[in-house]
Amino acid sequence: MPFTTDALVRFADVDPAGIVFYPRYFEMLNGAVEDWFAQDIGVSFAAMHLDRRVGVPTVKLEAEFIAASRLGDVLEFAITPLRLGRSSCTIDVSVNCGGEPRFRAEVALVCMDLDRHKSAPWPDDMRAGIERILVPAD
Repeated sequence: MPFTTDALVRFADVDPAGIVFYPRYFEMLNGAVEDWFAQDIGVSFAAMHLDRRVGVPTVKLEAEFIAASRLGDVLEFAITPLRLGRSSCTIDVSVNCGGEPRFRAEVALVCMDLDRHKSAPWPDDMRAGIERILVPAD
C-alpha cells in the first residue's frame, strides 16, 4: 500500500495561465518525500539532517506531466518504493486530483553521509520502513 499525502495548489504554484508551473511539481514532490520519511518511515528531515547527519538527495528523476492542475486543487501524492539497494531507493510517485492523474515521476534517492559527502548504507530503521511498503517494479 503506497504512502499518501496531500498538497494544496497555492497561488504561488500557478503561472499566469492559471495552471501549476511545472517546477512547482518538483517542490511539492520533495515535500511529499519529506512527509513520507517523517510520517511513514519514522524519521523527520530535521532529525535526519541535523541529528543523524544523513541526507537523501535525488540523483535521478523522470517525470510525466499528464494533465493541468489549477489553483485550489488538492493533489494526492502516492509514493511507492520500487527498488531498494545498499544506499539507493527508487520510488514511484503518482499524483492525482479527484481520481484524475495529473503528474507521475520515478525518482532515485541516495542515502548520503552529510559529513563525508558520500553515499552510505541505509540505517537499519530507515531500511525497514522502506522495505515495509516495497513493491518491486515489473
